[in-house]
Formats: sequence, structure tokens, C-alpha cells
Amino acid sequence: MSPAAASRQSVGPLGWFASEAGQGLLAVESAAMARVLAGIPALPWCWLGAPGAVPPETAGGRGVVLRRDGTDCHELRFGGAVRCALPLPLANESFGAVLLQHALDDGAATDELLGECERILAPGGTLWLAALNPWSPYRARWARTGLHAHVTGAWQASLRRAGFALDSVSLQWLGPRWRMDNGDVGVGMNDWLRAGIALSVSKRVHALLPPARRHSFRLQGAAHSRVSWRFEELRSEQLRRQAAALDRR
Repeated sequence: MSPAAASRQSVGPLGWFASEAGQGLLAVESAAMARVLAGIPALPWCWLGAPGAVPPETAGGRGVVLRRDGTDCHELRFGGAVRCALPLPLANESFGAVLLQHALDDGAATDELLGECERILAPGGTLWLAALNPWSPYRARWARTGLHAHVTGAWQASLRRAGFALDSVSLQWLGPRWRMDNGDVGVGMNDWLRAGIALSVSKRVHALLPPARRHSFRLQGAAHSRVSWRFEELRSEQLRRQAAALDRR
């Protein structure tokens, strides 16, 4: 049995990412994750990835690394910083970014994990989700491994159910089209056949009380002159009436 086949047997379908073909995709995603983390220099981040994937650098201790145990797609379990299942033993709204790297590509409980990502993500934070692209010719390399590739509409529906606003979702295609050493990132028509997709979405929180409306009224130009003249006229008439009442006394 080859090392790649042994890896897949020991960690389930997600073991494909430890193969040469899987590494060809993950290498491109490393640079994409670095760009996401560069936008949150002051906040910690959390990485949840497939076996064989390499987490970002944890310099400064700001990152929490959790790796999927891919042997059972019915019960999501993780190892790394802690050994846990869902719900994640992480505080609410404590991370500036959550990086989900192919942790759901074996058909695992998508909505449950995305709901946990939304919970631990700080307001204004970013969820970066990498998954396989079902339209790529590269799918022949993961055929018959047990991996599941979903269309972007299915991922967007899952994000909406988890509480994310879809108007903040951005999409990239990344990785090779067929050759393992020819990966890149793009959003053009020529990129939609790349091996992977990456969706980025920000967490938005609505205020409990809407801000009070501020009304302002200011007269300008000729209108201001006419109103000022009418005000002075009424004021003069009032003074004349007060003077006449004093004279009668």
C-alpha cells in the first residue's frame, strides 16, 4: 500500500490532502490565508483544517490550531490545541478571523460547524472558507476518495443559515486547473476551473436600538431673507400693540 493510500485509510477521505495532488492545492491556499491574517494584526485567529493541511504560522501565540479527525464525518472531532467535539470549547466573539480549510469536504455536519464559527467570530471579523470546486478538471484527482465538492450556492445557503450576511461574501477560485505545479488565484472567467474555491464573509452585528434620527432645518438664500423680513414685521406689530396698551393706561 502506498503512503498516500495508507494516509487516506487512517484519516478517512480527508487524507487525500496529504497526497501530492492535495498538496498542490494547499500550497496556493497558504498565501491566501496569510493575506487574511494580515488584515487582523491585533486579534487572535482560529484555524480548523483537514489532515495534511499546514496551518499558518503561530508567531506570538495568537493562533489556535484545530485539525479535523476525518475518520468519522457524522461526529466532528478535532485535535491540536485541544481535543474536542462540537460545540467548540472557545469563547464567544473572541477571534478576528476563522480559517476553515477543507474541514468539511468529507460531507460532515456543515451547518453545525459554520454556526460555531459564527459564534466565536468577533463582530467585523472574517470567516475564510476553502473547499473543493466541483467544476474543476482537478476533480478527477480526488474521484472515488469519498470527498464531496459542493457548488458555491450550497455554501452560501449554509452561511446564511449560520447567521452570516450574504451581501458581504466574496469568492475566489484558487489552485491548479490540472497540473499540480501550476496553481494561482483569481476571480476572472478563466479561473472558475481551478481546483478550489475560497469564500470570505464578514460577521455583522445589528445594534439593539437603532440610532435616533437627527432632524435639521436651515434656511438659505432668498427663502431665509423672506422669513427674516416676516419675523421682523410681526415683532414690530407686537411692540406697537404693547405700546398702545400702555398709553391707554
